[in-house]
Amino acid sequence: MKQAKNGLIFESDDIQIVLHEDSYAENHPRSNFIEGKSSFNLLFLLSNNIHLEANDCSANFVFKKNQYILHYSPLDSSAELWTENQENLKYLQIQINYQYIFNLIDPESDNENAEILENMLKNNFIFLHKETPPDMTVEMHMILREIINYSKKGVMQKLFVEAKIIKLLILIFEQFNEKNTIDKTPEIPLIIKKFIDENYHKNIKAEEIGKLIGINQNKIRKEFKSQYHLTVTDYLSELRMLKAKKLIINKEMMIKEIAIECGYEYVQNFTRAFKKKFGVSPEKLRTE
Repeated sequence: MKQAKNGLIFESDDIQIVLHEDSYAENHPRSNFIEGKSSFNLLFLLSNNIHLEANDCSANFVFKKNQYILHYSPLDSSAELWTENQENLKYLQIQINYQYIFNLIDPESDNENAEILENMLKNNFIFLHKETPPDMTVEMHMILREIINYSKKGVMQKLFVEAKIIKLLILIFEQFNEKNTIDKTPEIPLIIKKFIDENYHKNIKAEEIGKLIGINQNKIRKEFKSQYHLTVTDYLSELRMLKAKKLIINKEMMIKEIAIECGYEYVQNFTRAFKKKFGVSPEKLRTE
């Protein structure tokens, strides 16, 4: 993600968004994470091996990069976060008042809504499968980047942020129920997504995917976007760029090798796409 801001991103009576990005400092090796009374907190972990210690119950968690939790706090509480091996600490916190979520979900309207709120209050969205924190999806990454880089203020920012938070919650609810609804997911979007996830590193074009798997091109475009709210081209590009950024930061491969690994035949095309995506060239990102 392109992180253009640091600190308070947005604040209203109901919502507060904070981006924390700190390099390791000997005098301040830990970060304080605050949860307000009767609040829901979305915490997106953007560094490797982040440790979280809850001060009220002494519970300890270790998160991998790009995992997240949705946690309800009935009382004011705090936690400390830190990384291993003096690595940078990055995370995004979205805090939402209970009453705002209650009004949004309206649990009194039907049983399904009441069940969603109950799952949120019981913190069932922290661990999805065998106590494993859920991983951020490509679409979640895109939404966070849009929130961080949105430049307008006032009522436009408020409406924009609220719409994006609603979308994030929808994605989380869908991910939570994925194991129970996978059979209900249309077959063609699943086939396309699986194919892209497994072959994004190859030099394939979005328009060639239909021929490769034997499905009509118009049908692919329509059904994939309907299911995942992204075009095939955007999903393929996002997947490649996120993988490329990770490889560049790791500094274990040459830029040319990374371009090939991410499906680009020519390094010039890769550099141009990367700079357009993140606002910085691969070489400059590596030296920062």
